[in-house]
Amino acid sequence: MNDSEQLHHRLMWAALLAGVGFAVSFVAEKAAEVIWRQVTGLEPPKN
Repeated sequence: MNDSEQLHHRLMWAALLAGVGFAVSFVAEKAAEVIWRQVTGLEPPKN
């Protein structure tokens, strides 16, 4: 694998990690909101 291909693979990997990280963060936030509402009966604080 040449340097250009290796760079391309690293950039693709970084983009994939960023996308998965965003998705996991989004799902975790929504789950936390549901739990907060169930436990407190209130809307979660806004950021």
